[in-house]
Amino acid sequence: MSVFGLLVAILLFNSAAFLLNTKLTKSQSVHIWTFTIAVQVLVDFFLMGKYQAYWYFSQELNAKDLLVMTLVIPAVNIIFLNKYPFKRSLLRRVFYVLCFGTAITLYEAVILLPDPWGYFNHGWWRLWYSLLLYPLLLFIVLGFYKWIKALENK
Repeated sequence: MSVFGLLVAILLFNSAAFLLNTKLTKSQSVHIWTFTIAVQVLVDFFLMGKYQAYWYFSQELNAKDLLVMTLVIPAVNIIFLNKYPFKRSLLRRVFYVLCFGTAITLYEAVILLPDPWGYFNHGWWRLWYSLLLYPLLLFIVLGFYKWIKALENK
């Protein structure tokens, strides 16, 4: 599989995460980045490694997989938090999470495409599982961010 789609994703998501970031401090960004990597590796260990639910380039773990885990997904969480409507109504915040989760699922559909865009493959996993899981994961990231902010304010 080609790395073209991955390189485009790294460039776009990281550019957006760092050039458009107006809310997160450098410390918060580093915390979110490392938390995301830790959660991603843990989730991938089980779903990808143990249960073969999905995989990136091949079913064998390789260096390109680490690029996805360390350079794509953390940047997406930085974008998510930077645009999160913290001071809006609960309904608006939930709507944002659902929309963002849908956008991530649509991106997943793109990376399921053949070369040159695709670098992701489903085993028994289905796209609608992701649609259900992404909002939960985004709420976890949001909770971690709020905890980091609370620690910083002590």
